[in-house]
Amino acid sequence: MPGLLAVAAATGVAFGVHALVPAVNPSTAAVGLGALAVNLGLHRPVLHVGTHVASHRLLRLAVVLLGLQLGVGQLLDLGPRGALVVVSTVAITFTGTRLLGRLLGVSPARALLVATGFSICGASAVAAMGEVAGGDEDDTAVAVALVTLCGSLAIVLLPLLRQPLGLDPAAFGSWVGASVHDVGQTVATADRVPGALTTAVVIKLSRVLLLAPLVAGASIALRRRSPAAPSGRRPPVLPLFVAGFLAAVAVSSSGLLPEPALHAAKTAQEVLLAAALVGLGTGIHLRMLRRTGGRALVLGLLSWVLVATVAYAGVRLTGV
Repeated sequence: MPGLLAVAAATGVAFGVHALVPAVNPSTAAVGLGALAVNLGLHRPVLHVGTHVASHRLLRLAVVLLGLQLGVGQLLDLGPRGALVVVSTVAITFTGTRLLGRLLGVSPARALLVATGFSICGASAVAAMGEVAGGDEDDTAVAVALVTLCGSLAIVLLPLLRQPLGLDPAAFGSWVGASVHDVGQTVATADRVPGALTTAVVIKLSRVLLLAPLVAGASIALRRRSPAAPSGRRPPVLPLFVAGFLAAVAVSSSGLLPEPALHAAKTAQEVLLAAALVGLGTGIHLRMLRRTGGRALVLGLLSWVLVATVAYAGVRLTGV
């Protein structure tokens, strides 16, 4: 309970920071507050159980509720060209980041988590893949820190690049939706250019729909490569909460839930995600990052450049 109360307080502060400085979304502030607490020595042992519950259980709930923001109809709205941009961006970023990780000497589990976070939807995707990646909590914390850092940079830098790159508002929205990691970061980036937000959200949420098949595919590949872990357990083909995410997509697509319920679920998802990221932030020790995060930082920056470049090329070539 003490840890959860501390997480709740920090979550409130994160939303307060966002209200005062709209460019800083709650997810970014939440990770920063968690990291600040642990590196200032404020993360006392009495808080550890609660922050652990937040970073694991609450994050899984947030992933499930994210499914209620999606619908199969969104893929139909994209059309073949939009779907091509989304699928090719995810595939090239995911594969390319893992190859770059191998070249940089980043551990396979950490590279897999970074690749998933950058190609799909940030911390939520990292959480979903963490069930099958076989890494430790440091790997998860580093991956979350990288997608938070680069997604926050995108909010500032991408709008500045719109005119030099020759993108009208609709094309800019497509580029943002196809390249920015977290849903909140996507909204914050696109909202800075009038006329870009709707396209960005549709493209972004279509990327999120690829989360479950990507996790399932990676899990099957890992099971074939190493049939059993040292404990004798094999990673699940599809973690239970990812199955819940798919069930939520089905419910959303059915039209059974009224708009007020969907709006409440979206608000709950944002709050739970921020709370979970406070917990994950407490795993970001500067000593650990100095010791193991240098190559991962290079990997994250290269992955960010890769996803932005591939998405831009797709938008320009297809005219989405």
